[in-house]
Amino acid sequence: MGGRFAVLIGVFLLAYGVLVFKLYDLQITHGAYYQARAASKELAASFLEAKRGTVYFVDKNGDRVAVAINKGFPIVYAVPRDVKKPELTASILAPLLGDEQGAILKKLSKSGDQYELLGEKVPAEKAAEIDALKIEGIYVATEPRRFYPFDSMASNLLGFVGPTSEGAGRAGHYGIEEFYEKKLAGISGGLVENKYRSPTAGEDVVLTLDPNIQLQAERVLDGLVKTYEAKGGSIIVQEPESGKILALTSRPNFDPNSYHTSGLENFLNPTTQGIYEPGSVFKVFTLVGALDSGKITPETTFNDTGTLTMNGRKISNYDYETHGPRGKSTMSNILEYSMNTGAVFVERRMGRDLFKNYVQKFGFGEKTGIGLLGEVAGDVRRLSPKEKDIAFATAAYGQGIAVTPLELINAVSAVANGGTLMRPYVDASLSPSVIRSVVSKDATKKVTEMMVSAVTKAKVAEISGYAIAGKTGTANVPDFKNGGYTDDVINTYVGFAPAANPRFSVLIKLDEPLGKQLAGVTVVPAFREIAEFALNYYNVPPDRLETATGL
Repeated sequence: MGGRFAVLIGVFLLAYGVLVFKLYDLQITHGAYYQARAASKELAASFLEAKRGTVYFVDKNGDRVAVAINKGFPIVYAVPRDVKKPELTASILAPLLGDEQGAILKKLSKSGDQYELLGEKVPAEKAAEIDALKIEGIYVATEPRRFYPFDSMASNLLGFVGPTSEGAGRAGHYGIEEFYEKKLAGISGGLVENKYRSPTAGEDVVLTLDPNIQLQAERVLDGLVKTYEAKGGSIIVQEPESGKILALTSRPNFDPNSYHTSGLENFLNPTTQGIYEPGSVFKVFTLVGALDSGKITPETTFNDTGTLTMNGRKISNYDYETHGPRGKSTMSNILEYSMNTGAVFVERRMGRDLFKNYVQKFGFGEKTGIGLLGEVAGDVRRLSPKEKDIAFATAAYGQGIAVTPLELINAVSAVANGGTLMRPYVDASLSPSVIRSVVSKDATKKVTEMMVSAVTKAKVAEISGYAIAGKTGTANVPDFKNGGYTDDVINTYVGFAPAANPRFSVLIKLDEPLGKQLAGVTVVPAFREIAEFALNYYNVPPDRLETATGL
């Protein structure tokens, strides 16, 4: 019995000793440090801040991959009133923190100040080196910060977390981080009716993007921009049947782990916040609208003269100088040889009002409603009764009107899925939603056959065993200063596969490649690379057995 009491007393004495040591450590050894932190408004905000939710991508099996998480990072604080030699201390810390000596000295010279943050997300080895110096008034601690394990992947979509404009606490800026700020951030703790309320953790956000397709798109786009020294570019992969986005990436981009090293222009999302003239990819919508309305059939022909003049302006086929007129041509030839004259022929068969109606039904000139920050609508204002016929004629082959890449891929997906315009979405908690029916399944089937024929004849985008539908576009960049157009071009390719029952649609856009390359040289091989990957990834069976077996 006495032995048991002795053990119990020993346990109490040990616990008491640990408590006394902890109090000593807090009050004596690190007293100044914790006093400084307690006096800091930033620390108070950090202490009351709720744990931020995680952002996930999800693969084909439903497995989640975290792309934005919380992680402990070293931070370096100063208690300026306790720093004995500010100049010397600043000279020692500057190279370790990667900051200017003058900036550090300015903070350390605030003699009455109890707290100054000198560095956050400090590399672990540098933080350890600073801590080992034991400089009076300088402290190292660990604080949770937002971390992006894949660095710049999908950064234009994700955004970043940084200080608020008030300077206390942190919040999402741009992209998903800002759009879902309220959900991700949770509820901060504090006093409510004289009672302390603990922080409530934020909710997770699961996105529709597949990490495997996204990484492939990132790799392909990096290669394109580098190879052709392009100004920028974008890739979007979408599931036509549902509207969900499977991959979305743009250049220029940034690393959200070190966002402060990038310019503000890099934070925007060009796929939803930028517009451009798409060029010949637009011929797909001109043709399918005319097929749907009965103004043409696949058997309709016209006489191609290679050029035409309208309202005093000359319109030519891109290869007129090398090929000349093609004479009697079919509707399929318009896509196969990307004939501007053919697109104008079809638009004039439709008439201005009907052509404009189909352009608008496909969603051009309106926001898609994807649920992303700052989405803009394309510009189709030139399709106005006040404009001359030339405005409608050039719009038929994608010049003189502007679209967002997201508008364009969503319209392509409507062709791919049989004529239904879906709401694109990235929030996996949402369900597919129909915007409207645009054209008949019969019309989309006919134009898809034309797109497949174009791919087969050009061969560049062909994949053995599969029917691939696609269309190129090489559009001149407008000269906003002097009017007209510059010699610079934007290459676009849109396509889907397998053609009869599309599993995915793809848009690839390359801005101002060096040498003013045609789309067939740049973005078409890139499309094939992504399409081959996706077909293998989804285990899609061949739908063209004769080409797969070589028969």
